[in-house]
Amino acid sequence: QVQLVESGGGLVQAGGSLRLACAASGLSFYNYVMAWFLQAPGKEREFVAAINWSAGITIYADAVKGRFTISRDNAKNTVYLQMNSLKPEDTAVYYCATYRTAMPMPQRRHTAYDYWGRGTQVTVSS
Repeated sequence: QVQLVESGGGLVQAGGSLRLACAASGLSFYNYVMAWFLQAPGKEREFVAAINWSAGITIYADAVKGRFTISRDNAKNTVYLQMNSLKPEDTAVYYCATYRTAMPMPQRRHTAYDYWGRGTQVTVSS
């Protein structure tokens, strides 16, 4: 049974940083794309960043480019999201997600992802 468990959320002031982690279990991690999505209250789930299995390809939403960095440690079955220069509009629940693919390019569509974590709250105060 695949499980994704997020951690690292919290309350931070604007301009601050947080590092989210997502530990995966129940899968081999090989050929699994890992991604982060966010969902703010009353809004649809949005793509944040994704990384392919080899970590050779990363993609980002325009709103976080230059501020967020996704990375993964395949030995630990863990993916990270380093979030710098946080803004109040980054406030949301952040979800980790994954799907298995032989294709090198990660998907941005949330419908492509088969497994999801429960999310971790990130709140950025102004």
